[in-house]
Amino acid sequence: MKTLVVYYSLEGNTEYVAGLIKEKTGADLLKLVPRKAYHDKGFAKFFWGGKSAVMAEKPELKAYDVNLAEYDRIIFGFPVWASNYTPPLRTFIEDNKAQLQGKTFSAFACQSGGGAEKAFAKLAKSLGMEGFDRTAVFIDPKAKPEDSKNQQIADFCKSLMEK
Repeated sequence: MKTLVVYYSLEGNTEYVAGLIKEKTGADLLKLVPRKAYHDKGFAKFFWGGKSAVMAEKPELKAYDVNLAEYDRIIFGFPVWASNYTPPLRTFIEDNKAQLQGKTFSAFACQSGGGAEKAFAKLAKSLGMEGFDRTAVFIDPKAKPEDSKNQQIADFCKSLMEK
């Protein structure tokens, strides 16, 4: 099953996990980059990121080159913002709705607090489905590394290889 990891990462946690998934499963990566960067420090980070997520904004993305027809499975990766998936994924899904039909979907979320399960449900709904093939939640995997977190990522990758 040819796999593409589509992800957005603000502080590097999601990118870290995406890189490990690539390393352990052979998946390809597509990093989504908004034309206008989000604040990444202090109150502004939480306020503007949370507002953007809650208001279901769709930021313009920098150009990317991917042929979705080549992939059987898409894994979405994102940090959780106000119990939502990040707006760059919303833009990607909206821009590629037709090409995403018939794919198998999995997802992983990185967070410091909570809200991942609600974010998964909202993401699934935007894709027009009930739920994902596989999901995983990682708590600050790069910012606060621990052997148990790396094992959790490895277990997620192993589960992806079972199908």
